[in-house]
Amino acid sequence: MRNSLPPVPTKLPEIEVAESFRRAAPHVVLTLKSAELELGGVKPTGKAGDVQQVPAGGWVAGIGDGEPREFRRAGAAVARAVTSVDEPAKAVQVELPEDVTAAQVGELAMGLFLGGYRFLVTTEDPKPALQTVRLVTGHGRAVPAYADEVARVRELAAAAALTRDLANTPSNVKNPAWLANTAAKVVGSAAVTVTVRDEKWLADNGFGGVLAVGGGSVSPPRLIELEYRPRGAKTHVLFVGKGITFDTGGLSIKPADGMHLMRTDMAGGAAVISAVRAIAALKLPVRVSALVPAAENHVSGGSYRRGDIVRHYGGRTTEVGNTDAEGRMVMADALAYGIEKHKPDFVVDAATLTGAMKVSLGLRTGGLFATDDALATRVLEAGARVGEAWWRMPLVDDYATGVEGELGDVRQAPGGPGGIMAALFLREFTAGLPWAHLDIAGPARADKTYDDIVPGASGFAARTLVELAASFTT
Repeated sequence: MRNSLPPVPTKLPEIEVAESFRRAAPHVVLTLKSAELELGGVKPTGKAGDVQQVPAGGWVAGIGDGEPREFRRAGAAVARAVTSVDEPAKAVQVELPEDVTAAQVGELAMGLFLGGYRFLVTTEDPKPALQTVRLVTGHGRAVPAYADEVARVRELAAAAALTRDLANTPSNVKNPAWLANTAAKVVGSAAVTVTVRDEKWLADNGFGGVLAVGGGSVSPPRLIELEYRPRGAKTHVLFVGKGITFDTGGLSIKPADGMHLMRTDMAGGAAVISAVRAIAALKLPVRVSALVPAAENHVSGGSYRRGDIVRHYGGRTTEVGNTDAEGRMVMADALAYGIEKHKPDFVVDAATLTGAMKVSLGLRTGGLFATDDALATRVLEAGARVGEAWWRMPLVDDYATGVEGELGDVRQAPGGPGGIMAALFLREFTAGLPWAHLDIAGPARADKTYDDIVPGASGFAARTLVELAASFTT
């Protein structure tokens, strides 16, 4: 019997935009780095992320040079600072600068929504430490425009928070069935159809990669299928997200140090689930199909082995070289199935796929591989708009022969540059469609606080996927 958790997703603070202050809540002043200001005997630094308490009451928060990212950093710092003092504030009022734009207000709100995020397994219904925020414009200002932007950003923040919740959930709770049931509960609605495929259906339909990876666990695999089909949609996008709910490495077992972090190995799948929820909430006029192949990569007499030949959905075969390269095995099935069934215009996948990408780009930048320049540009620009950094990596055709198999069609772990070879393997299952592969092994999990990120699952990629979908509507 699996344990249970309080309902997800985590609740976010309530943020309203108003023209005037209320008396009760503490007052926060935003200040530029260049400002000459003194409040209650405190001279603010103005540096983005610096929050100082004023002895007479209230706070002052730096917004640096006023760039959008600095507003986000300031909002996150405020959310953390006002709740970490001896007498934490549950509500604050933030005075907006006179010349603030809607985009800057949105970034500030993003930081306020996510900066105080905390995942805690408890018997209580979790509530945000900072519960309400009042953004004060002064009289005669563009309140409706600011409020509309805050409402839009709230859905992006909710997508990131839900992704964090799902990825942070411990794996004694989160098996493939739990992930599938939670997706159906949280995302399923009149707008989004969620279908859960069990191990019998997977076997009947030839999902050899998912069944091979999930064969070593007592918790059988699942395929989570989501459909959002608004009227009038002219573009159809397929999202695929890796859903490995725990990864021991299988028979190619991982070292004990760090294995506990493998609860976040389904962060790509979590981002896809959360993105579909937000896309539907925003009523974006783009059709989205999404697949999350979910499995536990465990060790038992049923584990798949190095040297096995696995037949994927559609008949293509893979030579297994490393059971710890399990993500590409389940993704191959989902890509082949999703393209054949849904016939999308574009395909985008997200996965914590390779440790090599962490070495290449570190822990704050995602790796982007793409077969289509225009799609790659859309991803890069979408990420920039929502504060997620991507770096385009090469799909080196000279290396493609390394993926060719000897006993099967393709080799799963042929050696060479890890991130590139994994991407080239997945490309074999994309049927020549415009395709982007997002390797988020680095930024999906944070080891320290920065910007709106706190240690643990970061929620990375969810906002990019939502913004990418929005880009197809203009």
